[in-house]
Order: sequence, then structure tokens, then C-alpha cells
Amino acid sequence: MCQLPQLPVDKRLIVGPDTADDAGVFILNEEMALIQTLDYFTPIVDDPYTFGQIAAANALSDVYAMGGYPITALNIVGFSPKKLPLEVLAQILAGGADKVAEAGACIAGGHTIDDPEPKYGLSVAGLVHPKKVLTNAGAKVGDKLVLTKPLGIGIITTAIKKGLASDDVIEEAVEVMTTLNKDSAEAMQEVGVNACTDITGFGLLGHAYEMAKASDVGIRIYKDKVPVLPATYEYALQNVFPGGTRANLKYLADKVEFAEGISEMEQLILSDAITSGGLLISVPEERVEELITALKARKGVITTAIIGDVVAEHPQKLKVEV
Repeated sequence: MCQLPQLPVDKRLIVGPDTADDAGVFILNEEMALIQTLDYFTPIVDDPYTFGQIAAANALSDVYAMGGYPITALNIVGFSPKKLPLEVLAQILAGGADKVAEAGACIAGGHTIDDPEPKYGLSVAGLVHPKKVLTNAGAKVGDKLVLTKPLGIGIITTAIKKGLASDDVIEEAVEVMTTLNKDSAEAMQEVGVNACTDITGFGLLGHAYEMAKASDVGIRIYKDKVPVLPATYEYALQNVFPGGTRANLKYLADKVEFAEGISEMEQLILSDAITSGGLLISVPEERVEELITALKARKGVITTAIIGDVVAEHPQKLKVEV
């Protein structure tokens, strides 16, 4: 990205590419800002309807991470009717449309290209008050870090592709991936927090690092407090890791200090490349219990784990302790 030409500056763009945030935010007027994001990927489960739901939940999550709510979405599709029946595409789109409707938004159209490898995702537009925008650059020293979904999805979906995952494990993973971050976003806006990002392809540590860098703070994470789907350890012991997870850990080599005794397997789990993960919320210490209460009061929140702190030491770096 650093090799791309310098983009024109527009003062109405209050969140752009500079801080590697979850979405762009453009001020429309004093009362409203537009959030824009997109994401798409190849299938990670066999059922096309479920794949559509997961892809939609994943794309919508960026809007929630910025503190907003989605209004419209455009389908992005790669599909070849020469490779798969059109009924498969219909099911993918139905899954996406149902999840977008659950979010209170609507499908406004889309675009399809002929592609032998199926791909699906969405470009999502959302709204937020300019003074209520949440970014990954607002974390403050003394904040507590709260995570709203467990880790392990990348490892488990790799196990699914290898035919290793049981039906129960698949069902649990699908529930995590298809759960919208809507309720978590509503809770954090209700309480008032300093920063947020969603945990996706760069893993917990990758996105935490982006928050530390953008906020110019240090972040300390407690490994034993991080929620992890139970089946993750079973597959990790079998060396079932996606390539993205290994790449994440390699990238973070000079950015994260691990306490003695934290194994490479545990480091990889903390770096796991996730699809449709939870929100990582940086909240003032005096409001953390209020946030936990607000999260627990809502049905669509899977975990409410306090997993770390924002510190003045080691700015723009992470430390992982037991």
C-alpha cells in the first residue's frame, strides 16, 4: 500500500486509508457521516446459503466497528454457471439478503463477473453522527480491552475444508460467524467508548497492533483471558492452521513480545485469521463494568471478555502475558 500514489486530500474524509481502519468515513453534514466498506472472499463452508450469511455478516461488521448502522449494500459476486448450477448462486444471494435484512438494511443491487472460483461479499454503506464515529485511533492509556466473540474461526474453517470438523463444531463456528455485531455496537454507543475495531483477517494480535499504532499507545493482552472456541486446540495440535494465520504471526515478529512459556501454537491462535469475528473495544476503566452489563443484556453478544489494557509503555507495540 505504501507504494500507491498519494491520494487527493478532502477534509470531509475524516477516516481514510492512513490508519488501516475498518471503513472510510465521509462527512455529509453536521449531523450525518457516511461509512463505506467492502469485503468478499471464497466459500469457507459447504452450504451456499450459510456462506452468503457469513459473507454478509463479515462485511456489515465494519460499519458496526465504526459505531454506525448499515443502510444499503451492493452484492459483489464471482461465479461461473459453467462450473456450478445457478441455484447455488441463488442460495448464496438469499443468505446474504436475509442477513442484510436482519441488520435493518437493504440490498440495492450489485455486480457479477464470470469467475470459475465462487466469490461473494458486499459493499456496505452506513451512517453515523460525525461526533460518534469510533475508530481504531482513539484508544487511551488506562482503557480496558473487551472482546465480543471467541477466537479460532480460521483454524476451524481450515479443519472444515480438510474434512476434520464434526457437525457440532461446524454448527458452533457458523453461529459465531453469522452473529451480527449489531448488539455489541449498540451497547458500546450507549455506554461511550474510546476506540473499536473488528477482528478479521489479521487476527486479534494484528488488529490490536493496528489499534496500538494508530492510537500511539501500548497494548497488553492476557492470553488466559482471551476466549477461544474449544475445538480450536484439537485442530491446532494437529497443525491445522490457515496460511493467513502463519503469515500474521510472521508479520508481527518485531511488533509483539510474548511472555516466556507462551507456545508457538498459542501465538498462532492469537494471530488466527478470522472471518466475521467480534469487536475489540477500548473502553475507559470506569465504564468497563457498565459496558459488560450492557453487552450481557443483549442477545446477540457471544462473549464479554476483558482481555487486556492500554498502557503508556512500549508505544505502538504489544505485550502478551499469561
